[in-house]
Amino acid sequence: MGQSHRAQKVSDRIKVVVAQVLETKIKDPRLGFVTVTDARVTGDLQSASIFYTVLGDEDARSATAAALESAKGVIRSAVGRDLQTRITPSIEFIEDGLPESAQAMDSLLDRVHALDAEVAKLRMGAKPTAEDPYKAPRIIEN
Repeated sequence: MGQSHRAQKVSDRIKVVVAQVLETKIKDPRLGFVTVTDARVTGDLQSASIFYTVLGDEDARSATAAALESAKGVIRSAVGRDLQTRITPSIEFIEDGLPESAQAMDSLLDRVHALDAEVAKLRMGAKPTAEDPYKAPRIIEN
């Protein structure tokens, strides 16, 4: 079941606030080039999952995860100030699998293009078995 209208509005606002806080307030040197891709909240608005991607290798990803974990309190405080709801949601950071999915899709598309090129090369020398394969053969009676 999808999110309610209020939960959707809150999650959109959380995504914007977290991105602003990461850009302006968090000065951790471990924090890499982070993009907040999505935020989802539970129906009771007590828990928020924030999805992010990091540009870089595995070391940059692990360092960024550690930096986000250590800055979780500052980020939650900023979210609480901005939302002004009765309860500030607890925050959980989840690395988004989007880059890996995109890379897998690109490799599948490359494979499809290679197979298409192979079929096109085989088609170049092919000749039809009859003059017109869709024309019924004519039977001449004596």
